[in-house]
Amino acid sequence: MNTTTITLQVEGMHCGSCGLLIDDTLEDVPGVSASATNARTGRTTVTLDPARVTPEQVIAAIGQAGNYTARWEQL
Repeated sequence: MNTTTITLQVEGMHCGSCGLLIDDTLEDVPGVSASATNARTGRTTVTLDPARVTPEQVIAAIGQAGNYTARWEQL
């Protein structure tokens, strides 16, 4: 499996539980192997298989998890 790691800026998180909800949601997305969300920094780092899932699908899943808005962060 070929993986890549992306970092997204996530708005709308208020506490650690928000981060856990996003991680749980993303780890259920086929093609996502890991998610690490930090509510304090407002970022999530996602390891994914680009042959199975796109960053846009990850962003959509974050939005479906709750009242969150994610965007690609250029580091």
